[in-house]
Amino acid sequence: MAANVQVPGGASVRVRGFDWDHANHDKCQAHGVSLDAIEAAFQRPIAVVPDPSHSVGETRLKAIGVTRDSRHILIVFTLRRRDRDTFIRPISARYMHRREIDHYEKAAP
Repeated sequence: MAANVQVPGGASVRVRGFDWDHANHDKCQAHGVSLDAIEAAFQRPIAVVPDPSHSVGETRLKAIGVTRDSRHILIVFTLRRRDRDTFIRPISARYMHRREIDHYEKAAP
């Protein structure tokens, strides 16, 4: 999977794929979100905003999107470089609550 991700500030970053291991795999699935749903969300329009309160040691971002089955999803992730490639490393993911969805839809352009 190669795709472009719009990061805060308007830059577009070309990502090569996802960086999974047991730690982030298990944490993301702990909230009932499949790895497929997370990866598919990045293939659709997705809003990416900074997460400065959790950006200690590395820049963390929040992605808000919709899965193939029309569920709103919140994904916390960072971008990792390996050699010349950039990968999305999901840190946590969960489906959004109704109040969050309402807030997001009102704020979205």
